Formats: sequence, C-alpha cells, structure tokens
Amino acid sequence: MTNSSTQDLLSTLPREEGINSAYCYQYQGFWYGPLSLEGLIDCQQHFQARKDDIFLVTCPKSGTTWLKTILYALINRETCSPQDPHHPLLKKAPHHIVPFLELLKPSEYDSVSNSSDKSTRIFGSHIPKASLPKSIMEEGKIVYMCRDIKDTFVSLFHFANRTNLRPSPISLENAFGLFCKGSSHAGPVWEHILEYWKESLERPHKVLFMRYEEMTNEPRVQLRRLAHFIGKPFSQEEENSGLVDQIIELCSFDSMSNLEVNKTGYLMGKVKNDSYFRSGVVGDWRNHLTAEMASKLDQITEKKFCGSGLSMT
Repeated sequence: MTNSSTQDLLSTLPREEGINSAYCYQYQGFWYGPLSLEGLIDCQQHFQARKDDIFLVTCPKSGTTWLKTILYALINRETCSPQDPHHPLLKKAPHHIVPFLELLKPSEYDSVSNSSDKSTRIFGSHIPKASLPKSIMEEGKIVYMCRDIKDTFVSLFHFANRTNLRPSPISLENAFGLFCKGSSHAGPVWEHILEYWKESLERPHKVLFMRYEEMTNEPRVQLRRLAHFIGKPFSQEEENSGLVDQIIELCSFDSMSNLEVNKTGYLMGKVKNDSYFRSGVVGDWRNHLTAEMASKLDQITEKKFCGSGLSMT
C-alpha cells in the first residue's frame, strides 16, 4: 500500500487508543497498529503460500520468539547441529531469522530462505485466521501457540513500555481496560485463539494447536509432537544422541536471553532485541495483577470459551 492509501483507509476505520502504539484500528473484526495493518493488507493482496511453508501464529506475547527458535533449530538440525558454536541462532536475533510475514514488503516474500531444504520457508505471524491470505489456508502448515491470558496481558503491558512506540508510557490500569475490551494488537485475544482452536479440531493435519505452559512443563513431549507434525520426526539415532535435549537447551530462555545479539540491535530499527526477553515464567501474572484483575480475565475467558471444548486452566 502507498502511504496515502494507508491514510485513506485508516480514516474510515474505528479507532481506539493502543497499548503498543498511540492508536489502533479495527479491521475485519480485530485491532492493529498502523504499520502492522499496512503489512497485513499487503500480504492479503500479494502473498502466495507454498506447500512446504510453515507459519508460526500467535497472539502477541504468547511465546512467539521461543517458538521461532525451536522450529528453526528443529527444521535445520540435519545441517546445523544445536551444539555448533557457529549456529545461526547464536549469531542472529530470532525475529531476523524467522521474519513476521506482516512486517515484510511484498518484494521480500520470495527472498526468505531459512531452511536447509530451500523449499521450506518459516514465517511468524500474529494475523487472525479470518484475515490470513487465502493461499495460507490452502498451502503449508500452521503451528499455533496460545498462553494463559493473564500472563499474555502482563507480558504485553511490559513490552509496550519497553519498546517506547507510544508517545508516553501506559499505566497497568489503562492497558488492562483496553485489553479486556479487546483493543490490543491482533485482539480480541479470545477470538484469535478460538479461531485457530476450532480449525485445529477440523483440520488437525493443517493446524497444530500448542500451549506455552505445556511447552514449558513437558518440552520433550511437545518438541516430538511438533517434529511429527511438520513431517520431520526424530529418528531413534537422534533420540539416542540426545538431540532433543540439545535443541531444548539451545533455545532455552536463559541461553537466548544471554546472547550478545539478543541484548543489542533492533527489529525494524525501532524495537530493541532485548525487549523480547523479559521473563518467560509461567504464572508471572501473580506478581503484577490484583486479585480482581485476575478474576476478571478468568471470567471473560470462561465466558468466551464456553462450549468450545477449550480450557485455559
């Protein structure tokens, strides 16, 4: 989109104060900052998925960075050992290796090359299912990960104030009110999760639904599950060599957050790489939310997911 056409579109859309940006805009039922919305519309119009593409989709702050490192290490394990001191994940930030689809220009789609087999491209995305480019629903596979809503919100709040994309910091109370209304990037978070949950039930060969907490509590089980889904299960030889644990260790929060490349540098020249590494702890919401806030989010979640078969507890 040209800058003028973006501005023309924004002027017609519902607008709300943003958590991550000064304003967010409602488009096809979800909320976006101006930059992400422009990229979303570009890829709706121009992106063509391939049969071997893999898309990692999340609501923001649901383990996206971690899952990018895991999938990259998993797919490239035959040509790049997790114990290689020159492994790309030790040299480049995860979001540079596995780019967000909606932050790419159309001219950059075909230049993405982040797998050893060359036919597979790995993209990250926060795009809701209803707004995905049509070709993604026809080609490739989707790995979706969700996270406890309370931890998602707390992580989003801290991220918003670490990135300084807003004209001024946002208070916890203000961010909480916007989040509960659904006015967060790619939100409402509940509808975002439900769309992919339902698709994973209807098309389990197409969408793998994962949970951050399960990945944390049983990483070996979930890593094997992920490897099977993408068609690259671990061989007995790989199992015996300890490869599963090597990938888990390489991609761990402690390992990634302590790398110099993730302490310095920027994404898009604006967001510091270290903004993506804050805590990663399950249940961190207890250190930040009042009992009333936690209860309210639980009540909204229970109401939204009622009858879906999906539980976040």
